[in-house]
Amino acid sequence: MKDSEVEWIGYIPSNWELKRIQFSLEEINIKNAPIKTNNVLSLVKDKGVMLYEEKGNKGNKSKNDVSEYKLAYENTLIVNSMNVLIGSVGISKYFGCVSPVYYVFKENVNSDLRFINYIFNTREFQKQLRKYANGILEIRLRVSSYDIFKQKIALPQKSVQNKIADFLDKKCTEIDSLSEDIQKEIDLLEEYKKSVISEAVTKGLNPDVEMKDSGVEYIGTYPSLWTLKKLKYTFKERNERSLTGSELLLSVSQYKGVIPSSENTMRTMQPNSLIGYKKVYKDDLVFNKLNPTLARFGKSEYEGITSPEFSIYIIDSNQLYTKFLEYILRTEKYSKEYGRITLGVGDGYTRLYTNQLGNVYVAVPSLVEQEQILLFLKSIIDEIDKTLSEKKEQLTTLAEYKKSLVYEYVTGKKEVI
Repeated sequence: MKDSEVEWIGYIPSNWELKRIQFSLEEINIKNAPIKTNNVLSLVKDKGVMLYEEKGNKGNKSKNDVSEYKLAYENTLIVNSMNVLIGSVGISKYFGCVSPVYYVFKENVNSDLRFINYIFNTREFQKQLRKYANGILEIRLRVSSYDIFKQKIALPQKSVQNKIADFLDKKCTEIDSLSEDIQKEIDLLEEYKKSVISEAVTKGLNPDVEMKDSGVEYIGTYPSLWTLKKLKYTFKERNERSLTGSELLLSVSQYKGVIPSSENTMRTMQPNSLIGYKKVYKDDLVFNKLNPTLARFGKSEYEGITSPEFSIYIIDSNQLYTKFLEYILRTEKYSKEYGRITLGVGDGYTRLYTNQLGNVYVAVPSLVEQEQILLFLKSIIDEIDKTLSEKKEQLTTLAEYKKSLVYEYVTGKKEVI
């Protein structure tokens, strides 16, 4: 081994060479004009290059006019100039076109494109590129192709690059397959959790209970001893405002309920910018009324403040436990109902206001039965969440192992036997 004298690379085998990327890749910069293809390609972090229509509703929208796009060819390396710092890079299996913010590279005769792609996917190389990124905002940092080309990488003979790439292709496929299996288990557990909650808070715990028709499509039948009520008779809206903006900043997550805002958010927001935010007290029901089909309701365990875009409700404790109502309002049938009654506005968002939400019906059991249901759900959910936590930890471990494996082989610290 010898010292590469490049910090992120460290020691490399003595017969490897240190070269700038410009000696391994060539840039292709051909406009799609006149239009040669309407096949728009996109990059998705950790998944690589895919057809735009296959990536789903994520990221930026593609333009209708693709004449300004660049041509991309099969077996070329596609790099997002702004997201390469987080691993938005991959080898294309398609002929198509890509956004002008992407770079298209081809390998030269002495390089294996797969080997170079693995280098781009290491955290260490991405951290090195960050030193050359330019931009005003963190999320808009951009690295030029010039600065990419001048980065040094460790290169063995092409035959060794081939051997390493073959090995990593096999190992990473195995890791990805195992990760996909674990993710499927997580998805099934999440679905099971939602179904258990929905069944308990809309049907009760007694499978033999007598049911009656509600006459309300999103409720259907409900236990005959429960009471059908409009929400406006079960809560009142809280509209207290912060005078200082110094209270704990809260948000409401689709999956976690009411949570303190992230440190990143709090760092970028000064207290004086939070003056006028809505006050939240413990046991309040917090609702993000933007895009209501996401059903972002949550019972607060904290006192603090939250966005003026949120609605804060004080629940009548003589009728409902806040947590019970949260569970009801986050069920799938209610989420679909919000989509039906919501109001669209010019900024591209939809909102569900208190007067619309107040006319939504809920079937309410006695407080004693609500408590029994909540205790039952806590025991079940605690077990599910424990298993989910273990599964997610397995995913994290596999991801870390994969990154470590790639780094060690593309810098020669481990050898393919």
